[in-house]
Amino acid sequence: MSVGRLAALLLAALLVVAGCGSDDHRATPLVVGSRPDPESTLLAALYVAALRSYGFAADARTGADPMAQLDSGAFLVVPAFTGRTLHALQPDAPALSDKQVYRAMVAALPEGIAAGDYTTAAEDKPVVLVTGATARAWGGSDTGAELAALPKHCAGLVLGAVSGRRTPPSVGSCKLPAAREFPDDATMFAALRDARLTAAWATTADPSIPPDLVALADGKPALIRAENVVPLYRRNALSERQLLAVNEVAGVLDTAALAGMRRQVAGGADPQAVAGGWLAEHPLGR
Repeated sequence: MSVGRLAALLLAALLVVAGCGSDDHRATPLVVGSRPDPESTLLAALYVAALRSYGFAADARTGADPMAQLDSGAFLVVPAFTGRTLHALQPDAPALSDKQVYRAMVAALPEGIAAGDYTTAAEDKPVVLVTGATARAWGGSDTGAELAALPKHCAGLVLGAVSGRRTPPSVGSCKLPAAREFPDDATMFAALRDARLTAAWATTADPSIPPDLVALADGKPALIRAENVVPLYRRNALSERQLLAVNEVAGVLDTAALAGMRRQVAGGADPQAVAGGWLAEHPLGR
């Protein structure tokens, strides 16, 4: 064999090896899956935008059971909330703080599923809303009050919640009465203002929370289980840079931004356009 022929074969072999160890940005798009509800599709769009910002092809798809589709390999990334995921895997888990919930969730995940970095500043956990008058009576002000005050007013508490919304059974030492159900947020908020309710349940990233109502702040130790945004992914399915792109979201997303994007989607905007536009204004690191 000639020296030139041997050199050509060696070069070809080196190129093959190099190709196996690098990210192929032209490969089949990575599938980011979610449930079909607006919040889930928005979060999927956000992780799609993150992957695309790193040059990777990615598409969003919806499914009735994203966790099962992640386990089967139909989805490679699924955005989730730490508390809801933990509740699905271990309903009786006692963890409440963000770190405790994340660690318990990671330990409970199926063998083939891993969790990326959770967003410490972005959550959508249950929150108790009261009027300014109630906030003042409970030791707060028109603009803020502590959730820790609620157990002291447990007797006679009348709570409201939108039908279908899962709410905590207790807050601290207060075992909560069953919430009165309402068809929508607007009807519930009206009942709260009219003093037909003592308090009402919403979530921290709910874009429909009116500015005249006071959200009771959950301090430390936490009284309500954390619900931080977290990417779940199929173990060993992402390259190092793909995982980096997914994890970078944790460094830029916060609750206010999530609520703002949800507000746009609720107004009819396309989730992918909203997520892409927001990420363009908050670029990920390289």
